[in-house]
Amino acid sequence: MPPAHLRWLSHAMVCCVILSGCTSANRSNTARTGVEQLLISNAIDQSLDKVNFKPFGGHTVYVEEKYVESVDKSYLVGSLRHRLLTAGARVVDKPEDAAITVELRSGGIGTDNAESFVGTPEVVLPGMLTIPEVRLLTKTSQSGTAKIGLVAIDNSTKQVLGQGGMALSKSNDNNWFVVGVGPFQEGTVKNEVKSSTTGPAAFRENTIPRQVVFDSPGDPSPLKPAEIQFTAGEEPKTE
Repeated sequence: MPPAHLRWLSHAMVCCVILSGCTSANRSNTARTGVEQLLISNAIDQSLDKVNFKPFGGHTVYVEEKYVESVDKSYLVGSLRHRLLTAGARVVDKPEDAAITVELRSGGIGTDNAESFVGTPEVVLPGMLTIPEVRLLTKTSQSGTAKIGLVAIDNSTKQVLGQGGMALSKSNDNNWFVVGVGPFQEGTVKNEVKSSTTGPAAFRENTIPRQVVFDSPGDPSPLKPAEIQFTAGEEPKTE
């Protein structure tokens, strides 16, 4: 290689070393993971799916939620109201306006974690020798539990309508790793996400515009042409 080319190459390498750098980006996560929230909402949905709300059709219903103290309380109460509405009930905000009061309570809403693996654990031998941990097969499991109680009361007689009862359901999210390769996911969360994001469920009925545009309030009828006003005080001519 000619000396001029060598000098040019050496200068380029020096510039690359001087100008080289690295880039880092900060990332943050929500306090609760999406999987955790899906586990709880999935368990709540399963529990409410076991309840027949058809007897409330055509009646005014008030949902009493003071006995619920749990995570995702808003989702639980909102899901109950949704099912009552779809059953034909008219949900009201005041107990005095309702013919029936449905009392809601939670016996346990939360998540649990477990992890297991097939392999050899880390072994510390006398001296400075340590045999590292070797995992051939690893399974991480996270489950969500929802135990929901319901009782219906006739506001006119203060008598219970039927026995009410408890509905208990469990959701799960299992992840498998084979010699560090994975995860291979299974469970109710995977099934819900797949059924909600593929096939007919993947088609969007409506989309939000990507530009912000507003209309002024008023009569949506076509605009009428403005009348001409003369500065001399004369009346405008009519056609």
